[in-house]
Amino acid sequence: MSEHFDPAVHEVWSVPTTDISQGRKALWWSVGPAGELSVMLVHRRYVEHIPYIKGWVGWIPESTFTGELVTVKGQEERRTTVENIVDRPSHLALLPGSRFLLVSGRTSLNRTDGLWAPNAVVYSASGAPEREFCIGDDIPALVSDRHGRIWTAYGDEGIYGGHPESSAGLAGWNTDGRAIWHPQGRLPDHPLEGCTTATEGDQVWLVWYAGGRSGTFLTRITPATGEVISYPSPVRDPDGFAVRGNRAVLTRRDHNQRTVELTRAELDGTTWTVTDRRKLDVPGRVVLRCGQGRDGALWLRAGDTWLRIEA
Repeated sequence: MSEHFDPAVHEVWSVPTTDISQGRKALWWSVGPAGELSVMLVHRRYVEHIPYIKGWVGWIPESTFTGELVTVKGQEERRTTVENIVDRPSHLALLPGSRFLLVSGRTSLNRTDGLWAPNAVVYSASGAPEREFCIGDDIPALVSDRHGRIWTAYGDEGIYGGHPESSAGLAGWNTDGRAIWHPQGRLPDHPLEGCTTATEGDQVWLVWYAGGRSGTFLTRITPATGEVISYPSPVRDPDGFAVRGNRAVLTRRDHNQRTVELTRAELDGTTWTVTDRRKLDVPGRVVLRCGQGRDGALWLRAGDTWLRIEA
């Protein structure tokens, strides 16, 4: 039975009807460490739809295009025009000083010079590109922290595709494109696929699965000390995860439907124990890349509406 109301679920923002009527599509999105929601709007004349890919992730830019970055915090809304975007982004991440990052999930190796093609571009607060670099191949999950570092979890094609940082399954980067963290054998198994991401204060959580009997893990990284702790996840392959102290909330989508499985859990020593599990009705269809956790709140995209679920 689905839940129609949960006091810890809040509707934050929806794409305005004026944008929709004028042909703008909401594509990549992210939440910053200060709780600001950013969504990139792109006019449909710049994109084509791939029928077999459901939801917003099926709208693919055809060539160089212009987007409008909408940033929402409380009742304030700021819009920034971003021109001459030349790649096909998969992720948006927010950086200090109102800068932001667009990342394509794929890259390729240049057989001539042996270098991997850039797939990440840092933009200034005004929307001008500042630098580009490569942060690995096949990236299903990515998040930035409050200091502007970038954390990535890779898919199987990246892990087994020859890129040195992708092969470890998880990585951390600075905005100069230098890898600053990798697992170094401190994981309980070798990752096969990244699921989702979260931050809590200065700590970063990367959620990934190893397949087979190992299942899914929640890995907490403390960059200041280098500490890495992994816990078996109480939910297999979640789309969203957020943590506040010893409490967590996780979601798993009913793909392309208007429902998700909402799970709450508490940490008792080394084990996350489920305390509540239910079906939750949401205002739009839920597809890939629908969840991100920030400081105890899970942000969930359902169609063109964003929800915040408190842990």
